[in-house]
Amino acid sequence: MHVVIFGAGAVGLGIGNCLLRAGVNTTLVARETTASALREQGLRRSGIFGSYHAPAGTFGVVGHIGELAAEPIDYVLVCTKSFDSATVAKILGRSPCCQPEACKIVLFQNGWGNFEVFSASIPPRRVFNARVITGFHRLAPAHVEVTVHADAIRMGSLAGVGAESMMDLADWIGQGGIPCQATPTIAKDLWSKMLYNCCLNPLGAILEATYGSLGDSSAARSVMGEIAREVFQVMRAAGYTTHWDDVESFLRAFHEQMIPATYAHESSMLQDVKCGRCTEIDALSGAIVELGERLGIETPYNRSMRNLVRFKEKQAAAGLERS
Repeated sequence: MHVVIFGAGAVGLGIGNCLLRAGVNTTLVARETTASALREQGLRRSGIFGSYHAPAGTFGVVGHIGELAAEPIDYVLVCTKSFDSATVAKILGRSPCCQPEACKIVLFQNGWGNFEVFSASIPPRRVFNARVITGFHRLAPAHVEVTVHADAIRMGSLAGVGAESMMDLADWIGQGGIPCQATPTIAKDLWSKMLYNCCLNPLGAILEATYGSLGDSSAARSVMGEIAREVFQVMRAAGYTTHWDDVESFLRAFHEQMIPATYAHESSMLQDVKCGRCTEIDALSGAIVELGERLGIETPYNRSMRNLVRFKEKQAAAGLERS
């Protein structure tokens, strides 16, 4: 088996380290700074699931997927940001080593709509989604820390392919130290994460707050409740369901279980804003706004989150340019 990790940020390094610990033949596609560090230092993981170091030379590192040898690839795990989906989909769709029918593309990305983007370049039955609500933080170019974990990684198909297609990959990630499951209900899992992320990530980025501090604030709880109601309304109108029958049931689980499990966490969106990088707001609040417009549903809270995060992006980028 050969697994390629496309995108060696925090998530890609964390999942790649699991596969290496399980003994899977793994190659990482990384930017030059990260690639150099991986070639020299290997890949180190620390944090709540223990430590593991994959020595340099025990795995592949390339700067572009075109550098890979002609050997077949069984899985490509896409761990890039959602705003890169269109570019990555075209690259994979044109890559000879990703052409065989047996090659599966698994999207380890935030937000809603990535499946549709990749399915425009790759047959939908070869495209799978992963739902990740584990927190990864890159301490150095070749060192990732697992900071929080709310539930097992779940993987499955939005195109009706059976969950058994993901069982090998789920087993390997689990053997590597992070719980992982193949599931026939990935759409429900993705929408549960949309609810979670749309409530926490934009507000956390705007207010520069941890998840726990948002949950402790009655004002923030009120805003998050309205965000969740809009997401629920759009989700149902689009023909999807999630693991809760109504928004009130979700909000109880959200405040009683999900926020406490990730209490001290800062969202990747806040980390991106602090560094002056683009965020994934368009795949989260922006996706709800866009779906709402198509379905004739007003989404003022999610629209406000999208617009304010876009403002924060520009403000942060301008500050870095002046410094």
